[in-house]
Amino acid sequence: MTPGFLDRSHTVAPPGWSRWLVPPAALSVHLSIGQAYAWSVFKPPLESSLGLSGTASALPFQLGIVMLGLSAAFGGTLVERNGPRWAMSVSLLCFSSGFLLAALGAALQQYWLVVFGYGFVGGIGLGIGYISPVSTLIKWFPDRPGMATGIAIMGFGGGALIASPWSAQMLETFGSGSDGIAMAFLVHGLVYAVFMALGVLLVRVPAEGWRPPGDRTPQEKQAARSLVTTADVSARNAVRTPQFWCLWVVLCMNVTAGIGILEKAAPMIGDFFAGTSTPVSASAAAGFVALLSLANMSGRFLWSATSDLIGRKNMYRVYLGVGALMYLAIVQLGDSSKPLFITCALVILSFYGGGFATVPAYLKDLFGTYEVGAIHGRLLTAWSTAGVLGPLIVNWVADSQESAGRSGPGLYGLSLTIMIGLLAVGFVANELVRPVNPKYHEPRAAAGHEAGEADEEVPGDDDRRQQHT
Repeated sequence: MTPGFLDRSHTVAPPGWSRWLVPPAALSVHLSIGQAYAWSVFKPPLESSLGLSGTASALPFQLGIVMLGLSAAFGGTLVERNGPRWAMSVSLLCFSSGFLLAALGAALQQYWLVVFGYGFVGGIGLGIGYISPVSTLIKWFPDRPGMATGIAIMGFGGGALIASPWSAQMLETFGSGSDGIAMAFLVHGLVYAVFMALGVLLVRVPAEGWRPPGDRTPQEKQAARSLVTTADVSARNAVRTPQFWCLWVVLCMNVTAGIGILEKAAPMIGDFFAGTSTPVSASAAAGFVALLSLANMSGRFLWSATSDLIGRKNMYRVYLGVGALMYLAIVQLGDSSKPLFITCALVILSFYGGGFATVPAYLKDLFGTYEVGAIHGRLLTAWSTAGVLGPLIVNWVADSQESAGRSGPGLYGLSLTIMIGLLAVGFVANELVRPVNPKYHEPRAAAGHEAGEADEEVPGDDDRRQQHT
């Protein structure tokens, strides 16, 4: 691939090109990097073959999530400047190289190389790949940005559904020793490189002034909502606004609440019903985890598409308000009804996934499309923070409650109550979101705003009566 091939100017779509080819291009990347959620498949064989503790075997995944947030934050502006094809190529190179380095580390029994390859190098690929299609999808689907980003980000949530059985089958075929792990890593690196290359070749950006068929101009949108702007804000200015930090808190609280259940799902459902007449077996607990993964994936599309109809602020009211009620139901009634416990957990995990998929469209509503990918990258530091907070709260509280002699649901009552409080904090932060002050807006010429580009009108928003200040 030559620099010219990767240049943004070489990815402009010709007349008549279908915008529906962009979501599959995005999915090819997100389904690949979504393998990160299947890392647990490699934990037991790594622990037995290299003599690692459970904490040590989690290091590649933990470092990968940290690097996801950091690379998305610091690389977001480059992604916007150089375009989606360049970004997807960087993601392909880093993510696949990370697997190849991890394969070498496993073959040589040098675990530090596995951590460096999968966690550090591969983690950069995770972050750049995660944000690579966001602004492009929003530009192609100004009329349905929630649906478009939901399709792509759904792939990240569903990547583990493919990677988990595939990885397990390879370990069964190649063996679970260090050589077998190395072969599995090698195959992953090569196959994902080919699959992600499809997205690199397919992705396009719209020509200047392009609008969806039948779309209306900004002047025709008489009922446009105040939270949906026709102006643009740079990434540098966005982080200076209270709106950005309100959304940072919203995302952090929503993710903390969801990941707290996701990380502890199997032992949690076992503990809740251990003292009842219907205990949960290990296989049933594994099935529960699979259901949570499906809820995580489906929520990314379902709820983000719904946000196109009811508005982003209303959607987050549902995530945070109804999510708190689901946690309350688990605390008060969870051990009395297995269907109730499972239903509440599925709803919470669907909100967890939906929160990820809806936030790019929320950012677009507030800050425009100019550097929405870079702004999204900076916002993902909230994910890195939540990835530490959620498991820490649930595990630390459970350990302390066990030391105090409690068992069963008593291990989790306090931590789940804390989650309710965090969701309440997020709810308040969402209520504080207001239109961005015009002093942060970019001049049209400086922003390179595409002719006629505006944000969609979404019915059902509660703020339609407010005016820009």
